[in-house]
Amino acid sequence: MKLGMVGLPNVGKSTLFNALTNAGAESANYPFCTIEPNVGVVSVPDERLDYLAKLYNPKKFTPAVLEFVDIAGLVKGASKGEGLGNKFLSNIREVDAIVHVVRCFEDGNIVHVDGSIGPKRDIETINLELIFSDMEILERRLSKTIKAAKADKKLQVEVDFLQRLMAHLESGKSARAFDFTDDELEMIKQTPLLSNKPVIYAANMCEEDFSSNIEENPFYQEVLEVAKEENSAVLPICAKIEEDMVDMDAEDKAMFLEELGLKESGLDRIIKEGYALLGLISYLTAGSDEVRAWTITKGTKAPGAAGKIHTDFEKGFIRAEIVSFDDLVACDGSMTTAKEKGLVRLEGKEYVMNDGDIVNFRFNV
Repeated sequence: MKLGMVGLPNVGKSTLFNALTNAGAESANYPFCTIEPNVGVVSVPDERLDYLAKLYNPKKFTPAVLEFVDIAGLVKGASKGEGLGNKFLSNIREVDAIVHVVRCFEDGNIVHVDGSIGPKRDIETINLELIFSDMEILERRLSKTIKAAKADKKLQVEVDFLQRLMAHLESGKSARAFDFTDDELEMIKQTPLLSNKPVIYAANMCEEDFSSNIEENPFYQEVLEVAKEENSAVLPICAKIEEDMVDMDAEDKAMFLEELGLKESGLDRIIKEGYALLGLISYLTAGSDEVRAWTITKGTKAPGAAGKIHTDFEKGFIRAEIVSFDDLVACDGSMTTAKEKGLVRLEGKEYVMNDGDIVNFRFNV
């Protein structure tokens, strides 16, 4: 999963990016690395994987990974190449979803680029640049489709759809807020739109509001209002608190979170929100050689999941030997006991994978 972090200057984006990515360095099981100055890769914490590692003591431990991209260069006019606009837009094209950091705190020592705090206005500034870029791309496709429809009347349905979508964008609304039918989603796959990228709005608050007054923060309510209109997710967060936890070990961090009345860090919550937003789940493979998590889309059938490991597994798929993680734990980690109780199943090509499935694929090439 690749998440792009965007936000106007002085909203706390870089602070949050640095805190979230450095947080991944705390445990040997969950390594952190920097690919380049604005990209951080963190491993996805998974207690199920930790359990299997203790069970099998594998030579290799491979968790799922999450890549954060700190996308800089946004100014008004980015869609026309202003500032680092072209790089900004190309970076957004490459990510699966966007974490849009929105300032929801007052601080006289930190100047807002527009002179005052206004989440709705800030969100609109970035969204409009994405919308303008989408309109330019859509206009070219619409022009070609109108010409083609003169020879092929069946394309008129597509023309009508593209015209309605263009009118929607021209009204200043993101493609995320457009009510696509399944057929329309299939048509627009050929033209991936930036403003259709899933978004998590990270409402960055001061420590006091985040600890006790989240719902009473008027700026947070403003973000909720925008997100509701376009079916996006909202995650209240405090970049300062995340920054304070960077150098803590796991025990100190747990105590610190408990004092704040929190169960999870911002990183954990963003990971969960990202998985939910993109419809992702993990299946697991386990043995003495390696314990590993594999990320797939909900609804993936067994052969497609096998193909994540190697294309040969998908081509020569025969059966999948599966036990759910919960069932294995109920058998005290004994695969023999799980088999005796009939909890280990042999599934065929039509089996739809579930989150937490522990799998051994049988294939023949």
